[in-house]
Amino acid sequence: MEIIGAILILIGSIFLFLGALGIFRMPDVYNRLQAGTKATTLGAMASILGVGFLMPGWILKILILIIFLGYSNPLSSHALARAMHLRKRFMYFKNKEIDAYNEIDNKDNKVK
Repeated sequence: MEIIGAILILIGSIFLFLGALGIFRMPDVYNRLQAGTKATTLGAMASILGVGFLMPGWILKILILIIFLGYSNPLSSHALARAMHLRKRFMYFKNKEIDAYNEIDNKDNKVK
């Protein structure tokens, strides 16, 4: 049981590290929010479940905590994403060639 708990805590730590890395590497608020939400939800759940394997007497409290985390984290992320959408924060697109192709005039092949 201790080995399973340690492995789950390690997996959770890896998820949390990758989430932090994703927050720094993503270009806009929506991608950062997605990276942070998925990583913290899965990472925290795995770490908490690992603690549950290490301390079996706390299993009821740990399950309640996992359920709460499973509901609250995606809900808060959705609220943040909606607030950014209502403030007209748009996604960042690095490659805008598709939009440029739509603006080409077919007569002389110049961008309008």
